[in-house]
Amino acid sequence: MAKYLVIVESPAKVRTIKKFLGSNYEVAASQGHVRDLPRSVLGIDVDNDFEPKYITIRGKGDILANLRKEVKKAEKVYLATDPDREGEAISWHLFFALKLENKKVYRITFNEITKTAVKESLKNAREINMDLVDAQQARRCLDRMVGYQISPVLWAKVKRGLSAGRVQSVALRIICDREEEIAAFIPEEYWSLEASLNVDGEKKPLTAKYYGRGGEKHTIASREEMEQIRKELLDASYRVSSVKTGERVKKAPLPFTTSTLQQEASKVLNFSTQKTMRLAQQLYEGVEIKGNGVTGIITYLRTDSTRISEEAEEAARTYITEKYGKEYAAATEQERKSDKKIQDAHEAIRPTDINRLPLAIKESLSRDQFRLYQLIWKRFTASRMAAAQYETTSVKIDAGEHRFTVAASKVKFDGFMSVYTQEEDKEEGNTLIRGISEDSKLSLVSLEEKQHFTQPAPHYTEASLVRAMEELGIGRPSTYAPTITTILARRYIVKENKNLYVTELGEVVNNMMKEAFPSIVDVNFTATMEALLDGVEEGSVKWKTVVKNFYPDLKEAVEKAEKELEEVELADELADEFCELCGRQMVIKYGPHGRFLACPGFPDCRNTKPYFEKIGVACPRCGKDIVLKKTKKGRKYYGCIDNPECDFMVWQRPVEEKCDRCGSIMLQKGSKLVCSDETCGFVKDMPKEKAEQS
Repeated sequence: MAKYLVIVESPAKVRTIKKFLGSNYEVAASQGHVRDLPRSVLGIDVDNDFEPKYITIRGKGDILANLRKEVKKAEKVYLATDPDREGEAISWHLFFALKLENKKVYRITFNEITKTAVKESLKNAREINMDLVDAQQARRCLDRMVGYQISPVLWAKVKRGLSAGRVQSVALRIICDREEEIAAFIPEEYWSLEASLNVDGEKKPLTAKYYGRGGEKHTIASREEMEQIRKELLDASYRVSSVKTGERVKKAPLPFTTSTLQQEASKVLNFSTQKTMRLAQQLYEGVEIKGNGVTGIITYLRTDSTRISEEAEEAARTYITEKYGKEYAAATEQERKSDKKIQDAHEAIRPTDINRLPLAIKESLSRDQFRLYQLIWKRFTASRMAAAQYETTSVKIDAGEHRFTVAASKVKFDGFMSVYTQEEDKEEGNTLIRGISEDSKLSLVSLEEKQHFTQPAPHYTEASLVRAMEELGIGRPSTYAPTITTILARRYIVKENKNLYVTELGEVVNNMMKEAFPSIVDVNFTATMEALLDGVEEGSVKWKTVVKNFYPDLKEAVEKAEKELEEVELADELADEFCELCGRQMVIKYGPHGRFLACPGFPDCRNTKPYFEKIGVACPRCGKDIVLKKTKKGRKYYGCIDNPECDFMVWQRPVEEKCDRCGSIMLQKGSKLVCSDETCGFVKDMPKEKAEQS
């Protein structure tokens, strides 16, 4: 009979860990949390020192009953839930749910599910860390307060089924702010100029880029200016003013954290954050490897640390030296420069064994598991390798008072790039300028100019939103994916071709949150709250102090919003059209994909049709109405009502006024009117009365 019981979270871990331990050990799974706050009420006694009221999660009764049977048989119980705040809290809840007060109970953690790590954790068993538990309790209570206090306000003022959240509402605000920035962006014209030059003694002409005049960088802002410069350059003599050669090094990338893994998997593999975390969880818990059974092949996936254990460091150095040569091994370990707290002194995400090559286990993995494992393996291996070295050449060419420059580089030593390259590495030049010196004679072959317009900041993608949240201190590694999943599920945002766009519903909710709960959606306030919660984890701040200080202001804001906030009519607005089946005036309804026209005689009359909001502007192609439309995923645009016969469409709102320069339709961008023809670039201020209306 087994003397010792090890309790893990996931059933997938049970079979992996069981084979590492002898017959004296029984391994069982809690299948995640076993206790939580009740779903139907707040679950926090605000009148009794903010004490949480935990109950057994519905459906976990049988699991707990089976665990209690195993507990009775065991001399010692080891709580081996995940090595983070959430895992520590699950162990604490298990302690009470299984009534372990009179048992010998130990907390063990391992960063990777390998025989060495699991056995080592048993030697270093400890007590439950209440600072970690309290940090999780504080987060849970704050999130519950925000969700359960504010969501009913949204139900009353907008519609049922909406939600607010301490992190999700800030993430929505970040996306909305970017959308407003893009909408208000006014493109500015600029020109680039390249000179093709013959170099004496060289067969190929040299292409140089315009830099400026008088040795100072200068941007060419208009066609007129370009024509003047071009005129001066056609008559100028060209000479090499300086040639500099040198070397440049490119450091190896750091190994993956949760955030950087999500970002890179999105860019390289086109994975959503949710998919990346799901696959990484599988690789961590264990996959069936031919000849080895169920094996955990990566370390713990929720981390913001780039630290690597000494054993992994040594194994990587040995592998790289034997495979690539001593010169490819990095001299010293890199460390990320950051004053931010690194959660639980975790390690970075890495393979549990660098000698387990991706191609060697490809047949044992699904296609997506293989692609993610290969990405992790390559990034970790590269992170332990030497920097890449480039030879560089920089040439300055003067033509009268104007200056051109040429820069080129070539890889001298590939270092880490022999294993892993990112997009920016691939774009690096791989040619050197040969046969040119300050004595070289130059002659102009041709000048090529191009017109450009400045571009607004790009729409957020899942990857760039994760990066922004990390940089701003919003949320933590475990929250990025579920936060994005939630606001997508609520239809506050939609995803099209990787880009995230705000829906009309998202705009309404964000505006309401900014008006009634400005601190909740304030980035700095939320980042400060995260720092306080880290203080709880460090033991320097009491968790109930954080909750007590937060609640009164929230309660006051909720009470004020309930009284003063106006309801947003998102339904049953009368339309101009009448039902062709029964003659009733149709109303505007809201569905999963936005507004539509419905007969108010439902259920007797079930007639529905698409709703198009006319904006009072005629289509420049056919003269019919331009209407506000939405893509299938909810992004707003303006198009002809006669689509598909007329395919006119633009993303910004058109106005009646025509361009003074070319006669094209004008678009509204913030307080400006911009010509819809990008090659024209005409911009003017919106008339004051219209600007005030908008």
